[in-house]
Amino acid sequence: MSQENVETVGRAIAAINARDIEAYLACCTEDVELLLPMAGSEYLGAKGIKRFFTDIEDIGPDFRIDVQRVQAIGDSTALALLRIESTGRSSGLVTAADSANVYDFIDGKMSRIRIFLDRAEALKAVGLEE
Repeated sequence: MSQENVETVGRAIAAINARDIEAYLACCTEDVELLLPMAGSEYLGAKGIKRFFTDIEDIGPDFRIDVQRVQAIGDSTALALLRIESTGRSSGLVTAADSANVYDFIDGKMSRIRIFLDRAEALKAVGLEE
């Protein structure tokens, strides 16, 4: 199951970059949780995921995630090291940041996604100290 989880993460990130909400939701359980611990934000279920897509479009119309590496952590978790880039809609400033996402799976679908701007925190969350 671990390789399938890695492939699902790849499809989900491609769906974000394509702004394809339905393709993203096809990778998720019905009660998916998308959590941004550093911002105290959470997006719950399909309604929350749709709000997340609206929020990233508001941040910057060219918001993009580049995958640096995805690895399985056991049979039900995956860790993705990512680079996020965007041009601010209002400011026009180009921003880029490294992040790490932790994906938890149930029956091959993402059930919880935790987004960390501090990669060390993500590694700690999955039991891999840097």
